[in-house]
Amino acid sequence: MNTWFTSDCHMGHSNLIIKHHCRPFDTIEEHDETLIQNYNSMIKSNDIVYCLGDFAWKDPKKYLQRLSGCWILILGNHDSKDVYTAGFQFVKDTYFTKINDQYIYMSHYAHRVWNRSHYGSIHTYGHSHGQLEGIGKSMDVGVDCNNYYPFSFEQIIAKLKDKPILDHHI
Repeated sequence: MNTWFTSDCHMGHSNLIIKHHCRPFDTIEEHDETLIQNYNSMIKSNDIVYCLGDFAWKDPKKYLQRLSGCWILILGNHDSKDVYTAGFQFVKDTYFTKINDQYIYMSHYAHRVWNRSHYGSIHTYGHSHGQLEGIGKSMDVGVDCNNYYPFSFEQIIAKLKDKPILDHHI
């Protein structure tokens, strides 16, 4: 079993693609199919996937049922009430857990400090579409930051291993 992180899929969100031209796709269908193929090429059926918000504009169940893995959603500003019946393992505003002896705080939004940040916990976030660099042991795990693929837990650990621990008590 592997653990994956992603954010800001924006499935079905045509304004993101067509009006704002934020991503290199000609249609929302091309965008959605590319993301689904990219995810399924990496994620296996028993893997855990943390999506840190903005999963789908509408009808999240339509997309979730096509994806491998056990998906957990941390709510974003574009997630509708439909996410509660879409088939996610669970849905939370934020989430704090321990994976392989590493504490991880997850939120759709970037934080300057977070639970146990002064002890080396990691903070993963989305929302900023690669436009907001992390501080300390934090990083944007949005699809815009990894060529439209999810980040593995190992990638996150490797990327943040030499980053400083933030101690806001000093």
